Amino acid sequence: MRAPALYSAAGTLLLTTLAAAPAGSASGASGAPVAAEVRGTATAAARAQAEGIAFGKCAEVEDLPGNVQCGTVSVPLDYARPDGKQIKLTVSRVRATHKDPHNSKRKVPRQGALVFNPGGPGASGMYFPLIGVVPEWKRLAAAYDLVGYAPRGVGRSAPLSCQDPRHFFKAPTLAPTYPSESYKRERIAQAKAYARGCAKRAGGALRHYTSLNNARDLDVLRAALGEEKLTFMGASYGTYFGALYATLFPSHVRRMVFDSAVNPDPTQVWYRNNLDQSAAFEGRWADFRDWVAKHDKVYGLGDTADRVQRSYDRAAAQLAAEPAGGKVGPGQLQGAFLTAGYYDDYWPHRAEALSAYLKGDPKQLILQAGPHPEAAKEAENGNAVYTAVECNDASWPTDWKVWDRDNTRLARVAPFETWDNVWMNLPCAYWSAPRQEPLDVRTGPGELPPTLILAAERDAATPYDGALEMHRRLWGSVLVTERDAGTHGIAGGPNPCVNGHVDAYLLEGSLPARRAACAPHPEPKPREHSRKKPATRPAA
Repeated sequence: MRAPALYSAAGTLLLTTLAAAPAGSASGASGAPVAAEVRGTATAAARAQAEGIAFGKCAEVEDLPGNVQCGTVSVPLDYARPDGKQIKLTVSRVRATHKDPHNSKRKVPRQGALVFNPGGPGASGMYFPLIGVVPEWKRLAAAYDLVGYAPRGVGRSAPLSCQDPRHFFKAPTLAPTYPSESYKRERIAQAKAYARGCAKRAGGALRHYTSLNNARDLDVLRAALGEEKLTFMGASYGTYFGALYATLFPSHVRRMVFDSAVNPDPTQVWYRNNLDQSAAFEGRWADFRDWVAKHDKVYGLGDTADRVQRSYDRAAAQLAAEPAGGKVGPGQLQGAFLTAGYYDDYWPHRAEALSAYLKGDPKQLILQAGPHPEAAKEAENGNAVYTAVECNDASWPTDWKVWDRDNTRLARVAPFETWDNVWMNLPCAYWSAPRQEPLDVRTGPGELPPTLILAAERDAATPYDGALEMHRRLWGSVLVTERDAGTHGIAGGPNPCVNGHVDAYLLEGSLPARRAACAPHPEPKPREHSRKKPATRPAA
């Protein structure tokens, strides 16, 4: 699923505020069980359990404070060959505090490790353990060791790259809502070159960056942590390979939270999921414009959603003629406002920047939308992993005419993100590594402990239908819906009702009825710069 550029989930927030055999089998290219990978996962998990993780001081490059411990866990590059090439995944941890935030005299018993993945594909969870200082997380931090990690390919975990990071940021760029044929040909050429770059730089290892391997890696990490059963929270894409884990290893699950669930239907992964995402962003873009119109006295961008759209279009036209600061064109404008579709706490900042730009002051817009060369290596790495995993996971149309037909139709009713999403994923049309057949995520009665699914009703990045589908497929799961809200990633955020369900489940194993609803969190207020961002914001 499309992730907002340069967003690092827990990291951005926190740096500024402070071995049993698998109980299932994988599917290979034919969809048949792959016995070698089943045995390989069991072998790797048993080895990891025996070795454990030697936690110690974090490497300076991780930029983590002294209270965080770091270590590595070895996993096979290819689970069919568990004694072959090994890669090391970096892991971070803060031990349970045992401190009850509401009763200083009470010592909270430890419940084990809570492992978190922020999504992507391509995002790192190394900053996650810092989340324990946030008030909404202190009860969980008292009972659990908070554990983050960088999945395979990400950061220092056998890093993947598809091009020279120095050439990753191209700015200023265009973002035509209805691209010309010549523009399409240009983007097709870029997609082909990117796919070739991935194949050339990664070589034969490229095929092993998959969601199924991410799920297998998670079981090896569980074993290395000394956990008989896994307690896991995945956000966005993390819900997808978390669901794969639940299908492959149901007897290894203690508790699982799926925050902003990806639609796991094999027919949706990943091409149709991205079409649905583009359609959903149109609704969320309308929500943002309605909010701006409601506060026209503050921003002066128009008192209706249509007039706000015209203000945005006027800014895009001006930036096409003369990029702000020489580096913010329509493409950068679209990227910045895409994040407003993910997170409503960006709404005041984006509206302020647009308003100021149209009044002649581009500084805020340049700051918010301009490329950050110092982050190019991390951004290129994340994009490479995103591309490799999604392209490897499933079949994609290889005929440009299919992409052109489907997205031309979609752009007529959902122009905001449609074509930009195409260019993000188009390398998959020209991918040289073999494609897998997606695993049919499904558990039957008694196979899996009860799990918790969280979803915002108007989430655009992972549309609500995906949560309903996940709920149908995971037996005994409970779905908690934040009504009339659209923030992507709602655990540990500003909604106490949602947080109450998360705490009750992870701390007590308590769940509501099969489905429950929470009223929406309050809308952001204009000119409010310092309101805390949601704590477990996902990357995809």
